[in-house]
Amino acid sequence: MGSAELLEFTRMSGAVVRAMRDCPLPIVAAVNGVAAGAGAVLALASDFRLLARSAKLAFLFTRVGLAGADMGAAYLLPRLVGLARATELLLLAEDVPAERALELGLATRVVEDEELPRAAEELARRLADGPALAYSTTKVLLTRELDLDLAAGIELEAMAQALLMQSDDHREFYAAWSAGRDPHWKGR
Repeated sequence: MGSAELLEFTRMSGAVVRAMRDCPLPIVAAVNGVAAGAGAVLALASDFRLLARSAKLAFLFTRVGLAGADMGAAYLLPRLVGLARATELLLLAEDVPAERALELGLATRVVEDEELPRAAEELARRLADGPALAYSTTKVLLTRELDLDLAAGIELEAMAQALLMQSDDHREFYAAWSAGRDPHWKGR
């Protein structure tokens, strides 16, 4: 491909990551085997990363002569693990075994290989059955506040909270709490 086509392709792959971060629903990545290059960044862009004990992440772009910063990796990774660790992971491009990913904060949880499908399904079910409006608002705020100062973040949160205090879900919580039962979330 020529330069224009390559730029279009790399923008398209980055757009996938942006869409994942802009998606108001929580995204669960279940990683088994090796998630390398784009696969590692897709896991990174997810809200939850469950790794099988045998899984590995590999930010391997520099191994093939490309920039370690691709698809938003240089934006997301330092926010998860700090600049020093992100520099190490992106420049040295070494495989990151599941237990190391957990230590670094890249994995939400590490499970035995055979437990991965069940663990991912349980987490996804918990999220699906929970207060979807509260979850989506929280995810949007987490994403949007990454580049705000504290005062702007507090103001954004105050406005969101005031709106959610008028939601059906918050009213349902109060009714359920008053009646001593579990809430039945509606996502509105």
